[in-house]
Amino acid sequence: MKIRNIVSTAALAAALMLGSTAAAQPARTASSELLDRVAEDFVRMTLEAGEREPGYVDAYYGPVHLMDTAKAAPRPVSVLRKEADRLMTLVVAAKDKQLSPDERRRKLFLKGQIKAAQTRLAMIAGDKFSFEDEAQGLFGVRPVIKPLKSYDPILARIDKLVPGKGDLAARVDAFQNRYVIPTDKVEAVMQAGIAACKAKTEEHIKLPASERFDLEFVTKKPWSGYNWYKGDAHSLIQINTDLPIYISRALDLGCHEGYPGHHVLNTLLEEKLTKGKGWVEFSVYPLFSPQSFIAEGSANFGIELAFPGKAKTDFERDKLYPLAGLDPKTAEAYGALQDAKAALSSSGNTIAALYLSGKMTKEQAVQALMKYTLYSRGGAEKRVSFIETYRSYVINYNIGQDMVRDYVYRAGKTQDARWKAMERVISEPTVPADLRK
Repeated sequence: MKIRNIVSTAALAAALMLGSTAAAQPARTASSELLDRVAEDFVRMTLEAGEREPGYVDAYYGPVHLMDTAKAAPRPVSVLRKEADRLMTLVVAAKDKQLSPDERRRKLFLKGQIKAAQTRLAMIAGDKFSFEDEAQGLFGVRPVIKPLKSYDPILARIDKLVPGKGDLAARVDAFQNRYVIPTDKVEAVMQAGIAACKAKTEEHIKLPASERFDLEFVTKKPWSGYNWYKGDAHSLIQINTDLPIYISRALDLGCHEGYPGHHVLNTLLEEKLTKGKGWVEFSVYPLFSPQSFIAEGSANFGIELAFPGKAKTDFERDKLYPLAGLDPKTAEAYGALQDAKAALSSSGNTIAALYLSGKMTKEQAVQALMKYTLYSRGGAEKRVSFIETYRSYVINYNIGQDMVRDYVYRAGKTQDARWKAMERVISEPTVPADLRK
């Protein structure tokens, strides 16, 4: 996950000003210039929307004067909705035949971001959407909501993996509690996990020499981890310690929030698009947009890409278990449970849809999450809090991961081919429809 308005240095802001030139720009056409104008107005609108809804803007590292103006005089939501409609009309008017292939992708990206703004601004104004319509409007993908009973066979398989009798969720909770990282060892284990994820990523993707992150532990958040991108290839990665942190989370969070996840995606977009092409729209990240579908999906798949097959369990057993003071001989049993639980991920979409539509009470949602995602009660309550805050955002993790995986795997069977495909996803103006090609 991610969220905050962040402004970078004046040097970067100056480089993004309209009229600045990136190296070797193609010939400009009326439609190219139209996209430039739409992009800057999109940034203005997004920053002002961020003043109307806390959390709307996940990160910003563009021109300082645009942020200053948004803070000083944000337009009312009713006016911002009209502005989003105006920008959609303009971006559609850009003629494809006047645009380079890269610019046509830029146009599609802007259309998706503006459609998301139209949807979110309507929600802020009080309009109601079904779960599916909301997800499609915000993230560019219409989720298929499966009935909860379709996950029962998966639960039956997991039941055979967990020792003991009685309630499965309680047994899973008791089993997993053997794998909690002791509080005094969390930082060392997390740092080791992130370092391993970075090393795997740097074998395949060249990162700026200046890229870096800070690690911070926090409490009282609805998420387990968050990347706050600050610009200039710098991230703040926060880990929530409200609940116990299991040994599997070290690589999960290290890859998801860091490498090749959110930190790498934002770093590459800044380097290649914001600075490289002068596309100012990439300097702002509206959380409720197709950009998040790509970000969360690629970050989740990045774990599997960096540590395919048994590699994750093997690394945890050999490197992280000793650091955490856990018994390495039990790593395979825990890894098998985590792999089996992954098949339950999309059940959370069904529970979120039912809860947000009023077809489940809060307690029923907690109970359903305990049964179908095998959370502890505390974990289920935390997840409901996440659903209440981010709503249909939940689809980005599982549907996004599945679509990124399918796209990357179609690129070939070698790790080199798959990493090259992943780099395309996280460094280009990728939209969800691109993942189906």
